[in-house]
Amino acid sequence: MTQALDFIQQAGGTVRASQALALGIHPRTLYHLRDEGKLIELSRGVYRLADLPWPDHPDLVTVAIRVPKGIIGLVSALAFHNLTTRIPHWVDIMLPKGSKTPRLTYPPIRAFHVSPPAYEAGIETQVVDGVSVRIYSAEKTIADGFKFRNRIGLDTVIEAV
Repeated sequence: MTQALDFIQQAGGTVRASQALALGIHPRTLYHLRDEGKLIELSRGVYRLADLPWPDHPDLVTVAIRVPKGIIGLVSALAFHNLTTRIPHWVDIMLPKGSKTPRLTYPPIRAFHVSPPAYEAGIETQVVDGVSVRIYSAEKTIADGFKFRNRIGLDTVIEAV
């Protein structure tokens, strides 16, 4: 058990079940650690060490882990960059055109499919609560806000500017 906790600690404290399996941790061990209160299940298949401080952005961390192709954008990115007073009720992610929209029970997501050049431009990698999160830069997010103004609201974009 302590060896499994050490592996998770070395992996940054937050892991997917598949990552834990790759580290050699048996699923029963994960469930046992969860039931003992040593791991917290952030979302289905995403575990975090319980003795770590609660994440500042648990939804962004969970989506970054569960949807590796997704890039945080629009209202979620505006909130991350402190450019809006809106509190997002879901996590906005951008995906390349033609990719499937992931099905997550928690946190709720809103997916936008964009062309490859629009998808690849302006990506920043931020370390949020020990996890690498791909998120669009503030400038790219504002530009995307104008592009998707009918879906997120022009008032949100104007506030960000």
